[in-house]
Amino acid sequence: MRWTVPNILTLLRLIAAPAVPLMFLYFSRPFADWAALALFMIAAVTDWIDGYLARSWQQESRFGAAMDPIADKAMVVIAIVVITGYSGMNPWLILPATLILFREVFVSGLREFLGSNARLLKVTKLAKWKTTTQMVAISVLFLGTGLAYVEHGLPPRVGETALPWSSSWADLATQAGLLLIWIAAVLTAWTGWDYFVKARPYLREPGHDA
Repeated sequence: MRWTVPNILTLLRLIAAPAVPLMFLYFSRPFADWAALALFMIAAVTDWIDGYLARSWQQESRFGAAMDPIADKAMVVIAIVVITGYSGMNPWLILPATLILFREVFVSGLREFLGSNARLLKVTKLAKWKTTTQMVAISVLFLGTGLAYVEHGLPPRVGETALPWSSSWADLATQAGLLLIWIAAVLTAWTGWDYFVKARPYLREPGHDA
């Protein structure tokens, strides 16, 4: 591994992924929610920065190519698990979360099976949009969990101003987050199916054309 700025940023994102749930272990709420939100958003921004710098400075590397998608998946999967736990196991969140987690495991398994042919499953523009939507959705959901905790009696109170389309700011953030996570789940399923179609010829038994 070369200690370039893009590789260092990727490594920091790998470290940040398991640090998200630690915020809830070592800090009281709602500070833990804000810390997790800040950490996740910083990691999401560095995801774009390290790729941009690697291309601009011609510092693309095998380490970055391997670890960058792993860091993305680790951030998303761990954050979804944390949010699901603190959302009271909301079924409207569990369903898209399950779809996202299944797709990530499924595609990772396909890549491992394909081995040297895994280049067929290179990241597409739609997959990048999928990751971006996931990260935005998770950030908004973290905002919702923090606001909900504040609004349930702890000062300062945030939801005093009634909204015409929602009962509180926490509800608004949560509803927006749920909408975004469902959009992300649809994109996730779409890209997963696309990868499966590309890998399908290599899943057939020898001597079978169909």
